Amino acid sequence: MASNFSFPPLAPEQIAEALHTYGLAPTANLRAEDIANPQPDLLPAVISNFLATVVDPNGADDLDGQLGFDALASLDNPEHYREGIRVLRLHKRANAFLESIQFPGFTLRDLLRPDPRRLVQVLSALINFLYYRDEKLALLQPIIHEFPNLDERCMELNAKIAEHQKAIADHELAAQMEEPMVQQLEAEVNSLKQKLVEYNKKQLALRANATAINDKKEETHRKVVIAKSDFELVKLAQENSKLLSKIVQSPEKLQRALEEKKTARAELKNAEKITMQSVQEKTATLEIYSKGYEKLSKHSSKIQALQEQFTATKALEKEVKARKAKISDESVEIMALDTKTIEWDGKVHEMEERVKAKEKERDQIVADENQKLAALRSEVEWKLKCLEPRERKVEETIAKATKLCAEADSTRTDAAEELRLIYAKFQQIGHAFTCYKDNFKSFLEQIDEVSKETLESLDREAVEPLDTSATLSIEKDLEHRS
Repeated sequence: MASNFSFPPLAPEQIAEALHTYGLAPTANLRAEDIANPQPDLLPAVISNFLATVVDPNGADDLDGQLGFDALASLDNPEHYREGIRVLRLHKRANAFLESIQFPGFTLRDLLRPDPRRLVQVLSALINFLYYRDEKLALLQPIIHEFPNLDERCMELNAKIAEHQKAIADHELAAQMEEPMVQQLEAEVNSLKQKLVEYNKKQLALRANATAINDKKEETHRKVVIAKSDFELVKLAQENSKLLSKIVQSPEKLQRALEEKKTARAELKNAEKITMQSVQEKTATLEIYSKGYEKLSKHSSKIQALQEQFTATKALEKEVKARKAKISDESVEIMALDTKTIEWDGKVHEMEERVKAKEKERDQIVADENQKLAALRSEVEWKLKCLEPRERKVEETIAKATKLCAEADSTRTDAAEELRLIYAKFQQIGHAFTCYKDNFKSFLEQIDEVSKETLESLDREAVEPLDTSATLSIEKDLEHRS
């Protein structure tokens, strides 16, 4: 921020007016006498307002910020040093700014207990900097008008870039968060596929066993049917033998029949044993068949559960594919956003280069204007020196004018007094005139009455000559009344 401007000392009246103009005055009733006889808290308040409004309007560097743990550990009672720390921070920032505008030597004593001369120098430096900044901003206004709404456009672009970056980060974070889930689902899908293959093999084996059992069942059913027919034949043979025994022909035949019966009974017993064995075998086979049926039902329920799991895995596979497609689409969008961000970065870089070029032109213009300003300052100083005798003459004429004004005021007061007296006399005269007017009216009335009386007397006396004494008395009365 180094610059070549100068900061001549200003008058206290100018400083007070400038502080009120730029809103840096600590109080609303700040006057030039307060700057000529400063209080200790005047300069810290002005500098803190200057730093807050001009140097750091966003409040990035707070004077009342909290200390770190290391700094707090090094102090016994940190709350006792709060005001001192705030003052030291204020002095540090103020000193850095004043050094940047080539005003060195600002000490802590200048901040806390400045003398009037030093206070005027510091405040003059700050106000001259504000004047200098206003002049340069006025010079830069044409350049700013060439690029209208540049700050807003840059802010919009930065906001869009930040929004796209946030969206990219959210997509990447979601993909990273869903990656272990996807891996777990893929592992589950692979294990379910393997289990499905195994269950399909078991199902084929169970189907083969079921067909074999069905074949055995049909054979046993056939054998049972044959055994029933044999049992019925045996019964019929017994009935025939009983009927033949009832028919007695000869003892030999009877003996033969008895032997035949014995042999038939032995055969029947053997057949009965054989049938019992066959029945037991059939019941055992039926039990085996029932157990196999139960196992087959259990396996079928397991197969149905596996089929449901398989359908669920297919749905999961579809969902995984959909998510992969979504991730691919989002990656495409991210790539498009990356290209847009690159384009915007290029535009921002181009705009920065234009701004740099404009800044160079501005610096050149400022240098030229500084030279012109120096020449004008020297010319103004020479003209001021030439105008000093004129100023003296003007002061003398002003003094004469003030004297004449005083005399005019005194004469004006005397004339006003005389006018007041004249007005009082005029009122008295008017009052006397009104009284005289009333008396004159009454006198005229009396004259009319006397004239009437005289006329009547004259009529009565028939043109008798008037008494001289009466006429004289009437004339005296009129003169007296007049």
